[in-house]
Amino acid sequence: MVYSGRYIVKNKTKYKGDFNNVIYRSLWERAVFGWCDNNPKIKYWSSEEVVIPYFYEVDKKYHKYFVDVKIMYEDKTLLVEIKPERETVPPTGEKRTKRYIAEGLNYVKNMNKWEAADNYAKDRGWEFHIWTEKTLQEMKLLPKPVPGKLKKYTPLKPFRKRKRKKKL
Repeated sequence: MVYSGRYIVKNKTKYKGDFNNVIYRSLWERAVFGWCDNNPKIKYWSSEEVVIPYFYEVDKKYHKYFVDVKIMYEDKTLLVEIKPERETVPPTGEKRTKRYIAEGLNYVKNMNKWEAADNYAKDRGWEFHIWTEKTLQEMKLLPKPVPGKLKKYTPLKPFRKRKRKKKL
């Protein structure tokens, strides 16, 4: 299943930017693009057209952050980042694993990006929001998971090499 692709804008007058080059990087983004395109309350919208410089604390360098969606209503403007809930909270679990370290670095990068985006939005009188799967479910853009439909998660046993029997 393909989770990214080119979104075809239906209301070209509502899109600010190159409407021939709108790329969604997840099915959640595609759902939000469709919602923006069809929502009569939205005056204009754009995807990855706002570029914000941010300082990444790990490598001590400035980077560019492309905000997922900019939504303009009559009375306010929103900058929206679409992320899974697990990327908005600090990592948990065993602290000396590669996974924990990778999640920790990703969390620090996200926090640096979002702090810069929040300051950028406040300087212009806008708002910065992070939409997770819970937000999209409340907006009815994603279906709520049906209890009992998913199998219960059972972790696999750790892999251990078999001991070879000694030959006599």
